[in-house]
Amino acid sequence: MTAIKHALQRDIFTPNDERLLSIVNVCKAGKKKRNCFLCATVTTERPVQVNVVKVKKSDKGDFYKRQTAWALRDLAVVDAKDAVKENPEFDLHFDKVYKWVASSTVEKHTFISCIWKLNQRYLRKKIDFINVSSQLLEESVPSGENQSVAGGDEEAVDEYQELNAREEQDIEIMMEGCEYAISNAEAFAEKLSRELQVLDGANIQSIMASEKQVNILMKLLDEALKEVDQIELKLSSYEEMLQSVKEQMDQISESNHLIHLSNTNNVKLLSEIEFLVNHMDLAKGHIKALQEGDLTSSRGIEACTNAADALLQCMNVALRPGHDMLHAVKQQQQRFSDLREHFARRLASHLNSVFVQQFSQKFLHLYSRSHSISVPGHDQSSTLAQHSVELTLPNHHPFHRDLLRYAKLMEWLKNTDYGKYEGLTKNYMDYLSRLYEREIKDFFEVAKIKMTGTTREGKKFGLHGSSGKLTGSTSSLNKLSVQSSGNRRSQSSSLLDMGNMSASDLDVADRTKFDKIFEQVLSELEPLCLAEQDFISKFFKLQQHQNISGTATNEAEEMDGGTLSRSYPSGVPQTVSSEKDMIRQMMTKIFRCIEPELNNLIALGDKIDSFNSLYMLVKMSHHVWTAQNVDPASFLSTTLGNVLVTVKRNFDKCISNQMKQMDEVKISKKSKVGILPFVAEFEEFAALAESIFKNAERRGDLDKAYIKLIRAVFVSVEKVANESQKTPRDVVMMENFHHIFATLSRLKISCLEAEKKEAKQKYTDHLQSYVIYSLGQPLEKLNHFFEGVEARVAQGIREEEVSYQLAFNKQELRKVIKEYPGKEVKKGLDNLYKKVDKHLCEEENLLQVVWHSMQDEFIRQYKHFEGLIARCYPGSGITMEFTIQDILDYCSSIAQSH
Repeated sequence: MTAIKHALQRDIFTPNDERLLSIVNVCKAGKKKRNCFLCATVTTERPVQVNVVKVKKSDKGDFYKRQTAWALRDLAVVDAKDAVKENPEFDLHFDKVYKWVASSTVEKHTFISCIWKLNQRYLRKKIDFINVSSQLLEESVPSGENQSVAGGDEEAVDEYQELNAREEQDIEIMMEGCEYAISNAEAFAEKLSRELQVLDGANIQSIMASEKQVNILMKLLDEALKEVDQIELKLSSYEEMLQSVKEQMDQISESNHLIHLSNTNNVKLLSEIEFLVNHMDLAKGHIKALQEGDLTSSRGIEACTNAADALLQCMNVALRPGHDMLHAVKQQQQRFSDLREHFARRLASHLNSVFVQQFSQKFLHLYSRSHSISVPGHDQSSTLAQHSVELTLPNHHPFHRDLLRYAKLMEWLKNTDYGKYEGLTKNYMDYLSRLYEREIKDFFEVAKIKMTGTTREGKKFGLHGSSGKLTGSTSSLNKLSVQSSGNRRSQSSSLLDMGNMSASDLDVADRTKFDKIFEQVLSELEPLCLAEQDFISKFFKLQQHQNISGTATNEAEEMDGGTLSRSYPSGVPQTVSSEKDMIRQMMTKIFRCIEPELNNLIALGDKIDSFNSLYMLVKMSHHVWTAQNVDPASFLSTTLGNVLVTVKRNFDKCISNQMKQMDEVKISKKSKVGILPFVAEFEEFAALAESIFKNAERRGDLDKAYIKLIRAVFVSVEKVANESQKTPRDVVMMENFHHIFATLSRLKISCLEAEKKEAKQKYTDHLQSYVIYSLGQPLEKLNHFFEGVEARVAQGIREEEVSYQLAFNKQELRKVIKEYPGKEVKKGLDNLYKKVDKHLCEEENLLQVVWHSMQDEFIRQYKHFEGLIARCYPGSGITMEFTIQDILDYCSSIAQSH
């Protein structure tokens, strides 16, 4: 066991800075095969840690390995099973109970004894030892790190203390001085003992020799004590003297404290007086300005503004506790309140006078204009046009500039007397709404006259509620007929002139003129609204959200569809939820006529020409987009957005009307169809729309309209082709889809790429169908002959044996070929050309395309016949009486002759 202990110390515990104190060979209870060792160890470094380590041999059996370690502080109970009888079993209670069986009872007792000693020495928490003999446990163990663990393996348990370098050096020198120190330890020990006795004697003699010095030292100490007594007497006398001085200093200190307290009170009182004088004293100049200040001049307005600000600062000063109880403070506050009330009344009265004066001048000017317009014998519209050569709105900048001088005073009035501020706001809206209503109505009347040209034209277009161009009866549409190709556009009605006007009246110049007038209307309205909104924001101080407190005595003032604000009794705070909403409400009342007038103008433009909705949609969308970028919730953005909905509705109505008119179109039974009117009109609509919507924000609306219109055009073309009696169906489909394909290819509309491909496919299919149908079988008998030949071959007869059939021999073939000389073939082709010419219209110019396709089809049939002759009648020398070159010459001469 000793050898194992040394091996474990060397291989396992020394590398980990641990010392092995006890070891026991154990195995788990019930398992006798796998033995292991439980080791009690301590660390060599401080603080000392005590562990119980489980060590076992490796699987190969050539070395030991550390398997599990438990800290001794985690050990709760040690159970030896039996304290009387020898029993190798014992239990260790850590986080769970570990049952062990020792190889011998002696080893078990030694290990448990070591655990008990380590517990007594290093652990504060004591472990419970049960069923352990009292002989194994010592009654007490001295505490302290320098004490040894009594009993048992003291050599292993006692703390080991190494020699330092100096001690090692001294021992080596001493041993070198005695040669036999190693060989004869007893002799060396005796020598050391003798030397120790010599040293002890020398020490005693030295002590006895120093007795005289000790006596001298004692005498000196007695003298020092006497001197100390004398010093204590002097200190006592000094202390009595200082006591009287202390009493005098206490009296002086108390007097100084009273003086300092008096000075502090005086300083605080002076501070309070200075605070009230500095913050609650209004200069005489300010009082005079508030009572008598001139509110008409710039200098007087500035003086009143400064005085009002000073008064507001005095009234809003934060008084300290107790100030409000002073009679002088109460009197000053009442004086300030009277000044505020007086100046608020004077300011409100003056601003009302300014409003009345400014608006009176505007109304006098407008009245003079309207009076001259209404003179008997004068045309109202023409006279109005003379007064408004330029389509512009009056400029209110001078009026705004004059009123903005009072902006700071309005802010003061808003913060001090909200009732009067609210009254001024209502008066301003009342006056200005009437002024703007008159100006805007005159402005829109001029715009309508410029759109329609003259008063007579205005009446013609129904300015006062007539049905308008697009409200004509649909009977004219139902009677629409397709005339000859030469005068179709001049004699037929179009989708653009289904009323009292002809298409010539609605040229590009008229539409451009309308577009410019509509853009000018919007361009004039936009800065007018923005300028007024900016003025309202600055003058009435509505830029920010804030709490407004003041006095008000009026009832709630109603305005169109809502309440601007609500007044409360004096002193009750009022909160405005959103001053942006208040600005928008004021703008809505002031400009309440803009949206109806815009809608009337849009209705007029739609009556003049339904295609004007395209211009209006683009322009209105752009102005809405611009307004929303500035402020999405502003009055201008909201109003233009509402009008844009009407414009979009008119645009959709325009598209729907065109689709409806396509569905109701009728064709003549006596003339050829040619290019259908709605196909040409779609081309006109698309060209116009592309020029209008170039780089427009609402391109998506046009793309959706394109899809609807083109699908309706496709359906209507097929419907007309199916109903056509004079013109073959394939010709109607071919010509119109060719025109549609050419239109889409020229305009390059990206959203209609699929429809362009479909139009091309339909054109190609119906061209081929018409060619095959019209050409038919120009060599009818020869065609029937070879059909019989192909039927025999299909029945299984070899091609070279067909000539032996009686009905299809060489003689029969020659007879059939002789019936189609070159002259007959040319005559048949000439008749076919005339027939095709009657079917096709001149506008689309597809005659040569169709004729070339028929030529190719005829040559294909010719080559097919030649191939059958070569295969079924080889070596017969039979050929057609005309060649492919003859066919080309016939077709060319026929085309040139016509």
